[in-house]
Amino acid sequence: MVAVSGAVCASTLARNGVSVTLFESARGPGGRMSQRRERTEDGTELHFDHGAPFFSVSKSEVLHLVQEWESRGLVAEWKEKFASFDFHTLKFNNIEQEGSSKRYVGVPGMNSICKALCNESGVESKFGVGIGRIEWLHDEKLWSLIGVDGQNLGQFKGLVASDKNIVSPRVAEVTGRTPPLDIKLVPELSEKLLDLPVKPCFIVMLAFAEPLSTVPVKAFSFENSEVLSRAYCDSSKPNRSTTSERWVLHSTAEYAEDIIAQTGLKKPSDITLNKVAEQLLQEFQSTGLITSQPFFKKAHRWGSAFPAASIAQEEKCLWDRNKRLAICGDFCVSPNVEGAIDSAFAAALRLKDSVSSL
Repeated sequence: MVAVSGAVCASTLARNGVSVTLFESARGPGGRMSQRRERTEDGTELHFDHGAPFFSVSKSEVLHLVQEWESRGLVAEWKEKFASFDFHTLKFNNIEQEGSSKRYVGVPGMNSICKALCNESGVESKFGVGIGRIEWLHDEKLWSLIGVDGQNLGQFKGLVASDKNIVSPRVAEVTGRTPPLDIKLVPELSEKLLDLPVKPCFIVMLAFAEPLSTVPVKAFSFENSEVLSRAYCDSSKPNRSTTSERWVLHSTAEYAEDIIAQTGLKKPSDITLNKVAEQLLQEFQSTGLITSQPFFKKAHRWGSAFPAASIAQEEKCLWDRNKRLAICGDFCVSPNVEGAIDSAFAAALRLKDSVSSL
């Protein structure tokens, strides 16, 4: 999956003269930085940032890149106040002061960043192409990639993976296929990935015909709820359509784990997703703030998207120098967009130096 770490790494390598071929099984890039496009029964098109709702930056190297994106019109600051809502008191707490922290969003959607990076000079992007098997050709010292359909996708001097499940048995549980990379090829790196704990999350996308005028903020976390962790008004972000008011609700990890324990890791059924959508909406309505019914609601599951640990905080990526394999992502540094970008920089630097010395 081409998350922001993979896209930033590809772009960084290309800018340093390394030609990159990028493979993604989905129709477009983004991972948790993707945008969901939905249609209502009457044909109305709705867009939702159904993964990362925003990102913040503290490191100067990452900030420099984000400022470049801002100058290119790929990101903008989301200047809404955030707060928390307590289900015990049914009141908002800690409503922010103006300008207390900068939060960035992609424009016109979170996926705009990855889309732009994957189209840069020196990056050849192949979407809708899943990797079924990754083989190391010992004599040639090259990586060989085979698609899920058995097609030979080429041989490469170096390899970067931004999917933490590349060696994980979770792949078999979800898809029925074996993981693309054999643990025996990179045992030390694999061991770190296999021990990586993850947190699941369900999200529910809602669209209302009228603004929720009784809600004083456009983004808030929840206290004392076993079901909801956060809510974001997607349509309040810059350069978004305002023909409807769209909200994205995030479940707690505990709620998601409970549903997965009942239904398994395979793709959830429509029955399960409809049940989740109804339960999260009911919890949202039980705040007493929501009086109208949404004209659209749909749930999505992030089964293992959120890492619960960082496995390479000093090195910032996993790296096998002999085989020129880098594994990068937010699971290496910190579980957020900035961590993913920081890890991508580290992977690109190692691979650039390694490939250029050949």
